[in-house]
Amino acid sequence: MLKFKMMSSLLIFGVILFGSYNLSESSRNQSTTTHPTSNHYVQVQLLGINDFHGQLNKYRKVSGHMAGGAEYLAAYLKKYKKENPNTLLVHAGDMVGGSPPISSQFQDEPTIEFLNLLHIDVGTPGNHELDQGVNEMKRLIYGGFNEKTGYFNGSNTPYISANIIDKRTNNPLFPPYVIKEIDGIKIGFIGVVTTETNLYVTHENRKEVEITDEVSAINRTAQLLKEKGIKAIVVLAHVSAESNLSGTNPQEALVEMAPKIDNEVDVIFAGHSHQYANTIVDNKLIVQAYSYGEAFSQVNIKIDRNTKDIIEKRAKIVVTSHDGIKPDKDTVALLKKYKEKLGDKFNQIVGFLPEEVSRKQDVNGESPLAKMIAESERKAMGTEIAIVHQGEMRGSLKRGNLTLEDLYTQLPFGHSVSKLILTGDQIKLVLEQQWRKDQMNDMLQTVGLTYKWNPNAPIGSRIIMLKDSKGQNLQSDREYVVAVSNYLASGGDNFSAFEQGRLVETGPQVVTALLNYIKQQYPMNMN
Repeated sequence: MLKFKMMSSLLIFGVILFGSYNLSESSRNQSTTTHPTSNHYVQVQLLGINDFHGQLNKYRKVSGHMAGGAEYLAAYLKKYKKENPNTLLVHAGDMVGGSPPISSQFQDEPTIEFLNLLHIDVGTPGNHELDQGVNEMKRLIYGGFNEKTGYFNGSNTPYISANIIDKRTNNPLFPPYVIKEIDGIKIGFIGVVTTETNLYVTHENRKEVEITDEVSAINRTAQLLKEKGIKAIVVLAHVSAESNLSGTNPQEALVEMAPKIDNEVDVIFAGHSHQYANTIVDNKLIVQAYSYGEAFSQVNIKIDRNTKDIIEKRAKIVVTSHDGIKPDKDTVALLKKYKEKLGDKFNQIVGFLPEEVSRKQDVNGESPLAKMIAESERKAMGTEIAIVHQGEMRGSLKRGNLTLEDLYTQLPFGHSVSKLILTGDQIKLVLEQQWRKDQMNDMLQTVGLTYKWNPNAPIGSRIIMLKDSKGQNLQSDREYVVAVSNYLASGGDNFSAFEQGRLVETGPQVVTALLNYIKQQYPMNMN
């Protein structure tokens, strides 16, 4: 029996929540002087989205109400923007990558077209913008030619990032900041992406760039803005944050960084972890609006015309419930265009599942869907062993008829299956890399192996028993044939031990291997 610690993250969804924070009350350094007229202040609304992942035509239940979908997200943003002319739309990265077929089958160009319809004022890349490499990321942003889709005009959104460094020039690949002026007041925006990008994006796809420390990049750029007289500074950080719905119990990487970030930074839009955040840490307002367009962040800031500083800020996370709002017509037309281009192929029913196959890990750390994928890879490549990482899947497979779109939505990355030769020692080293210092454990799912581990042993020495499918101990020097994704084979998710293996064959896409397995094991219900 495999023994694991349970490492699962439950995405909590909530109703619309309003939280207000007033710097004049919470900071001793701010003046409490008030003025009789509003002419002394500028009221600015910032509307932010994060981790959209191309979910143009996907809807989910949030607190009993259907939410999400590009046409509803657009309707909400346009409605809120209309209510305050002093509005800026921003995003904190991962707008593309891991996308369903309506976007992924067209190189995520439909999602960029959708963002162009919204007229996003400033955005920053997330780690998934790099999934297809630096050149493809730049093509989507600046325009260019792709063999599959032809020429694309690119994004009308200015992209910023202070810590994606071009190795050739040693300068930021994108402008580190942008300055926006509203009603005579200048606001500086700084962009950064998590250094976890170095774990989740393969070396080949980020070989032209270096992802540097987020805090250093923010502070260095904030100093440049302050030298220009900018005192209202907002950070777009594709870095994880989380809080309770009440704003209490803030946690995750960005919360730890906040006290180290320049005090002139007032607001930080977070991303990456797909969680809820609406909290104050070290007088910095941190917000994150779940993911997939199911919500957005509304931040209202009050800026003193004389000091040019933000003196008040408050935020709420707004769920894009379908109740009481009509879908945006321009977005509906865009979706219709790409649905017609996509055709009926992905509506094809490929199998019938008698029960849900969950992505979630159980109390032993095992994921039923990951196990199914591993078994499909093992069969596809004819190997003794298969190993799958949890990040391969985006969600569970529901009970009932299963369509091709369901498979491509939950396995969207286009990874292929690789056949590797690994020694017993190398397999053990791979499994030891599930536990890492100062990072969340990254548990692998296996078939053809059983092992036990000691959670109290030092990291790197936790595996205490490792056997093959016949119950025999793995031999240190013996070579074993293992099926893994090409992502893992190239050291993805920081499983560098896979790179010690010898590649002998490249097989079908992971999604194709699973499709063939489901057709065999779970044929369509003919009743």
